[in-house]
Amino acid sequence: MCLGIPVQVLECGEFFARCQGRHEELRIDLSLVGQQPVGTWLLCFLDAAREVIPAERAFAINAALAALEAVGSGETNFDAFFADLNREPQLPEFLRTAKP
Repeated sequence: MCLGIPVQVLECGEFFARCQGRHEELRIDLSLVGQQPVGTWLLCFLDAAREVIPAERAFAINAALAALEAVGSGETNFDAFFADLNREPQLPEFLRTAKP
């Protein structure tokens, strides 16, 4: 299994970028996404950027990855990692207004 890891561009060249990952700086191949401005978030697999993503998605993915690390350490309370799930479930708007 391969997990996508969010990284943020620190410095960008024509084909590679220096990026900050979860625990280290990485050299990321930009062949699939092209040059990106500093501050851009990328979803990377095996040190290659596959997708440009918004910051909110990067934070959510990093929270989920932190939860996986917590599981490995024996943690059992995951509320802090998935704050967006601590709410009453709701139907999407288009289903709430649908009439039979």
